[in-house]
Amino acid sequence: MKTDFKFSNLLGTVYRKGNLLFTPDGTCLLSPVGNRVTVFDLVNNKSYTLPLFHRKNIVRLDLNPQGNLLLTVDEDGRAILTNFKRRIVIYHISFKGPADALKFSPSGQHFAVGIGRRLQLWQTPSVPGTDAGGDLEYAPFVLHRELTGHFDTIQNIEWSSDSRFILTSSKDLTARVWSLDPQDGFEPTTLAGHRQGVKAAFFTADQEAIYTVSEDGALFRWEYTTKRLEDEVDGEERWRIMRKDFFLQNDAKLKCASFHAQSNLLVVGFSNGIFGLYELPDFNNIHTLSVSQSNIDFVTINKSGEWLAFGSSKFGQLLVWEWQSESYILKQQGHLDSLNSLVYSADGQRVITTADDGKIKVWDTSSGFCIVTFTEHTGAVTDCKFSKKGNVLYTASLDGSVRAWDLIRYRNFRTFTAPSRLGFTSLAVDPSGEVVCAGSQDSFDIHVWSVQTGQLLEQLAGHEGPVVSLAFAADGSNLVSGSWDRTVRIWSIFGRSQTSEPLQLQSDVLSVDMRPDGKQIAASSLDGQLSFWNVFDAVQESAIEGRRDVSGGRKISDRRTAANVEGTKSFTKITYSADGTCLLAGGNSKYICLYDVTTGSLVKKYTVSVNMSIDGTQEYLNSKDLTEAGPRGLLDEAGEASDLEGRIDRSLPGAKRGDAGARNTKPEVRVSAVSFAPTGRSFCAATTEGLLIYSLDTEFVFDPFDLDIDITPDSILDTLQDAKKSSHATSTDDASFLKALIMAFRLNEAPLIRTVYESIPYRDISHIVRSIPQAYLPRFIRFIAHSTEETPHFEFNLLWIESILSVHGRYLKEHNGQLAPELRALQRVLDDFRDSLKRLTEKNVYGLNYLLSKPVLASKKANNTLRINESAPVDQEMIEIE
Repeated sequence: MKTDFKFSNLLGTVYRKGNLLFTPDGTCLLSPVGNRVTVFDLVNNKSYTLPLFHRKNIVRLDLNPQGNLLLTVDEDGRAILTNFKRRIVIYHISFKGPADALKFSPSGQHFAVGIGRRLQLWQTPSVPGTDAGGDLEYAPFVLHRELTGHFDTIQNIEWSSDSRFILTSSKDLTARVWSLDPQDGFEPTTLAGHRQGVKAAFFTADQEAIYTVSEDGALFRWEYTTKRLEDEVDGEERWRIMRKDFFLQNDAKLKCASFHAQSNLLVVGFSNGIFGLYELPDFNNIHTLSVSQSNIDFVTINKSGEWLAFGSSKFGQLLVWEWQSESYILKQQGHLDSLNSLVYSADGQRVITTADDGKIKVWDTSSGFCIVTFTEHTGAVTDCKFSKKGNVLYTASLDGSVRAWDLIRYRNFRTFTAPSRLGFTSLAVDPSGEVVCAGSQDSFDIHVWSVQTGQLLEQLAGHEGPVVSLAFAADGSNLVSGSWDRTVRIWSIFGRSQTSEPLQLQSDVLSVDMRPDGKQIAASSLDGQLSFWNVFDAVQESAIEGRRDVSGGRKISDRRTAANVEGTKSFTKITYSADGTCLLAGGNSKYICLYDVTTGSLVKKYTVSVNMSIDGTQEYLNSKDLTEAGPRGLLDEAGEASDLEGRIDRSLPGAKRGDAGARNTKPEVRVSAVSFAPTGRSFCAATTEGLLIYSLDTEFVFDPFDLDIDITPDSILDTLQDAKKSSHATSTDDASFLKALIMAFRLNEAPLIRTVYESIPYRDISHIVRSIPQAYLPRFIRFIAHSTEETPHFEFNLLWIESILSVHGRYLKEHNGQLAPELRALQRVLDDFRDSLKRLTEKNVYGLNYLLSKPVLASKKANNTLRINESAPVDQEMIEIE
């Protein structure tokens, strides 16, 4: 089994905090998810997570106008500059303080960042590898100017369209106009008049006016005019308030605003979850809609002004709304509380997660989106399992029910309950789908129900402690249960006697799993041991000491080192790989361990997160973060200087898990569930950060359709001629034909591509298809579809199609969502040709039947000739058939 798994995607969380950002073309939305950035492709309906990660949660991000440089800043002011298109981290820098505002200039040559009350203007670093950039620079970030004048935090930054002036809004009730470089006759201007902090300020498209929006819902329009007073001949020319409008939302605070200058659209979000869309300067209300039950933290508009994106951190909501058609383009929400379990569907295309918020979510692994949410459970959902046959999902909950879900019709079709009210914490389903078993912490019995009738069949007694883990053998012959009474029991559910075989361990059992062949049991215990038992002999075969492997990371209040903390010394969830050779284990620490079952060795250790905003990710104690009052991270150092909403603590006393969407308390890093995909090519982990997917197929192939100075029509034809010569001399030369084909695709000239395509010998088709890069497959399939439709070489095209489907069939199936347009085009062309061929054959049948129905002259039968009867009206012609 291959073990080189790499981080592939982050699901289960769509927005944490910070600002949202549309790409310059307006088709993709960037959302900060903890210490990572997720990109939602709204046109192709897919999402991916960039490989960059910060040491704290990201609070600000921005793209340059060219769309190739992404700058992200975390809570401590540490920034990472990334080549967005290539997904490569280029530079790191620290701004020496928290950044509350960030904006690139329209020219892309500078960017402005607000550090507290200071405004810093930096020169944009050049991109390595380009003509202007060259190699990496030693000091890429150059501070252009630092401006001071505000008396409180800068909340928003806007640039003029010519990149000469900067407009800042601050909590000190003012907005200010600055210049990038000193201008003759220009002095920095202060726009004062609001009664509460200014949330945002914007230039109009012609830069003749400025709009400012404050937290109390006031909208001011400023113009640079001359107002003549009574006692003066010439009035003073300066910025003046020409109009005042107010958003009447009762006691709701204005939390965010965004302005689209080209269409004069202003969108504002309030703390009660309502947003308003207004047309300026007349202040016409176009829409007022409630999109969330909590405050809207950020809103932005794409370049065309058609889509509005909203982010709500409390509930982890991300919405994209098209205001003209009044419809949602994207509506996603993560779990509100800690993930408890996960399971893959049988085809590996879906991942189902359950959490303490009582919701069950189904995620599409190829697109990264949640496609359905079940909310029937009234308590925390603790476990979920898939049936081996069919699309049936089973879930166990603390509300005292086990439910069966039909994932084709998306409905709950069966509910199982116990005679007394119990909270179920573990679940197992018979492979045949006949029975479902559940264990509880309230009762020490295992409850067995019939799926067909919904009746309780049996209560398996024997354990003396809560049953925390259940697993069925692949053939359904045995049920394995693990309990806190330090035993693992093997039950024969369908046997004549319901007796069990107890296997004694040295500590409380936390998780059990059965090897796919049903011959071995793996059990994880509280002392960090992984024990492996033979099912038939009930003998322990081997053991792995996992205490050192899983331990790591110290909490902010720990007085011990990470190696001596007892809470991270065990695995709470284990699972076998599909072939049974490896075991994946995770616990209440930041590590996921992959073991080789045969040798008992640690193959690889994966770090879940390095995000220091989560408790338990630090390895060493920093003495400067310790004060006489306790750890600095647990103290409110801002005090009354912070906003009132930020000082209110609505968390329950003693709550450690916290609200994963808002992160009011510091959640602890842990892995609550792990699972291998049925194909074995990836595995998934339910963590505090969200749903992490690690895959073997994570090699990012950069868009290869780039031109080189050596790729010309003449060089392509020369390469093709060399391939033909070598093909005649050595019977085949696939590499030369493949090189010519790739060069033609890069140049993207249709006649040239067809010339190379039709010059390839049919005997080399399968070899070339096997070697063609997967990045070229979509364009290649589209080309073959057009070629089949426009050229007469139908059999030649069919050979290509057959080779593609046989060689790359698995890739096409796993990425059917991305390749759906190409496959549909191919299917349409084949259907059209089949229909035309059918019509032609039917027409020929009628013609042949007509000819065969005519009489044959006896004098010509011996010579195998056919003469048409002279009485037939066909010009007395003779038709001979050899």
